[in-house]
Amino acid sequence: MTGITQDGPRLVGSELTLAYEKRTIAQQLTVAIPDRSFTVIVGPNACGKSTLLRALSRTLKPVAGRVLLDGQDIAALPARRVARTMGLLPQSSIAPDGITVSELVARGRYPHQGLLRQWSEQDERVVRESMAATGVGDLADRMVDELSGGQRQRVWIAMALAQGTPLLLLDEPTTYLDIAHQVEVLDLCARLHQEEGRTLVAVLHDLNQAARYATHLVAMRDGRVVAEGAPAEIVTAELVQEVFRLPCRVIDDPETGTPLVVPAAPRRPAAAPATSTVEVN
Repeated sequence: MTGITQDGPRLVGSELTLAYEKRTIAQQLTVAIPDRSFTVIVGPNACGKSTLLRALSRTLKPVAGRVLLDGQDIAALPARRVARTMGLLPQSSIAPDGITVSELVARGRYPHQGLLRQWSEQDERVVRESMAATGVGDLADRMVDELSGGQRQRVWIAMALAQGTPLLLLDEPTTYLDIAHQVEVLDLCARLHQEEGRTLVAVLHDLNQAARYATHLVAMRDGRVVAEGAPAEIVTAELVQEVFRLPCRVIDDPETGTPLVVPAAPRRPAAAPATSTVEVN
């Protein structure tokens, strides 16, 4: 599918209505992912961020509307064909018991296997390169369940990389990680985007991290897109108030020059005036 010529972005959600059973999350939601962007979706809890990502990755079927991949309805495409174009790192990734790092990363090559194509030297090379790119090559023989949270997350990203897909979707890849591991994972994502030209779409909770790493930001609230564009163009105090209900100032990050949201300090009640005492002799 990578050779298909088309006009417009490769991944588009068009007039989507998204729901879980009878609870509607979004209606008439349209979003187009710019090619070769690092797109980050942000918004308050339960605004529809992860639901949108699930729809884009075909793990949630829209009630109405369509997700288009290379101009075709993703629901009508063979699963293996989609898996060769789009990799997904879900919000909760659980490795099978007793599996090593190299074995888990190798599972990313399954979409490329078939009756006429079995495991090859190319598959072996892609697995090694994916582990090297994510810095987990020296962990190849370790059990996945023995690793730290940051190491495990890098292993899951390596597996997604091993799929060899031009599109990579990540649902809250920094959840449950400490700040050092969050930066480690996001630096890796930025490197994959910048050096390999992959299109990344991630859901993040931290607006400042999103503004630092994203080339394209999608801000959501109540199942709708409030604003989208380059972080420097759309992240304002007014937007943060509208999306997060948070009074703040937006300044330049001293390290990157990207928008940095500084929450307003809480107002403290004025101190009661001192009462004078009269000394009685």
